[in-house]
Amino acid sequence: MTALWNSASALLVLTGLFLGLSLPFGKLAGAAGVSPAAWAFLISLGGGGVLALSLLLARRGFAPSGHKLRYFAVTALVSYAVPNLLLFSVIPHLGAGFSGILYTLSPIVTLLLSLLFKLRRPNALGLAGLAVGFAGALLVALTRGEAGRPAEAFWVVLGLLLPVSLAVGNIYRTRDWPDGAGPIELAAGSNLAAALILAGVMLAGTGGLPLDSLAAVPGLALAQVLASAMMFAIFFRLQAVGGPVYLSQIGYVAAAVGLFAGTVFLGERYGILTWTGAALIVAGVAMTSRAQARAS
Repeated sequence: MTALWNSASALLVLTGLFLGLSLPFGKLAGAAGVSPAAWAFLISLGGGGVLALSLLLARRGFAPSGHKLRYFAVTALVSYAVPNLLLFSVIPHLGAGFSGILYTLSPIVTLLLSLLFKLRRPNALGLAGLAVGFAGALLVALTRGEAGRPAEAFWVVLGLLLPVSLAVGNIYRTRDWPDGAGPIELAAGSNLAAALILAGVMLAGTGGLPLDSLAAVPGLALAQVLASAMMFAIFFRLQAVGGPVYLSQIGYVAAAVGLFAGTVFLGERYGILTWTGAALIVAGVAMTSRAQARAS
């Protein structure tokens, strides 16, 4: 277990897997009438709540400070509230598989920001892996969604804001990581703060919390909460072990999971170019994982 907790490659795959499950879950929730804000609220409150409870049971708890409260608030906004609202808004229009591809653009933006702020930079093999993965993402994007159902330009443009927000979050979390703080504590605090932000969004928009729709999908809601709790815990550990650029590649894994789940379980259909792009994405992840192992 200790080896797993210290392996950037294993953490990357697990984080991407749990993140990828949110794509089909989100599409099913939208089809059942759950609003994007309500589903994003469930993810942050449920995942953050489970992690906070685990801290309390372990008698570790929170050690609040001004720095941590600032970290919780900024991370909640740019890493969870905004990206999840964008994601679950575009999924009904773009499909779970195509929406997952949007995650694959975040490594490129993260790399540019990482170079700008002089953070950790990948070696030559890592850069090649990023290039191969991005080429696959571009190939998929050219198909504009499911076969025979091209996406409208508005939803594609709105979706493109997702990787930008994710990249900003990747850089911020590394640069402002509070001294002595553990990944579980930061994941719990940031997600609970995101839940407060999303609750405010719903109150401002409708005057209430339209959460009654969640009662119609109790099994799906529980599965999403468990997947989110696992993902958030591993996510922050990956941030510490791999750095922001390496972490940003969880989008490659999540995109592959979204494509597979959308095709097998949701009946989505994608052309040969989409699957070719997905294969390039997998190759890119393999290359960057090997580069990370060499650097370590």
